[in-house]
Amino acid sequence: MRRIVTATVNNQSGVLNRVTGLLSKRQFNIESITVGYTEKEGISKMTFVVNVDDDQKIEQLIKQLNKQIDVLKVSDITDQAIVARELALIKVLSNGQVRNEIGGIVEPFRASIIDVSRDSVTVQVTGDSAKIEAIIDLLRPYGIKELARTGITAFTRGSQKSVTELKQYSLLK
Repeated sequence: MRRIVTATVNNQSGVLNRVTGLLSKRQFNIESITVGYTEKEGISKMTFVVNVDDDQKIEQLIKQLNKQIDVLKVSDITDQAIVARELALIKVLSNGQVRNEIGGIVEPFRASIIDVSRDSVTVQVTGDSAKIEAIIDLLRPYGIKELARTGITAFTRGSQKSVTELKQYSLLK
């Protein structure tokens, strides 16, 4: 089962290494990890996605992470109402003839072409993982020269209704 975990940490040297070391030691495979500054100076937010086969393991992981020096707060936000996004940069082989086609593909995704050269265009897209996968699949026939993805970054929504409640009210699709 795929779990999204956030950790608020002191922005200190070695924190990322200790956290990923703990995950590795406990044999968790990290699907993605993002780290960045928060609104508070000296504090960073980590978002990592892990695959876990039982709920007891994730509870144990959260307890272990909370014991780490420089870890201020850990949350499993998988079943909460969250805002989650990923960024992808996709360099696609293209010549003048297919650039318009590629432009037509990226527009419905609200993606943008951020670089153009004689033999390629670079597309920037943000959204959920399904959106990223969909645009990659559509661009693949043109020849993807290079691809870089950030992984998911996420936090809880302002209203803390559960995902199930939001689906009942058709607020989340």
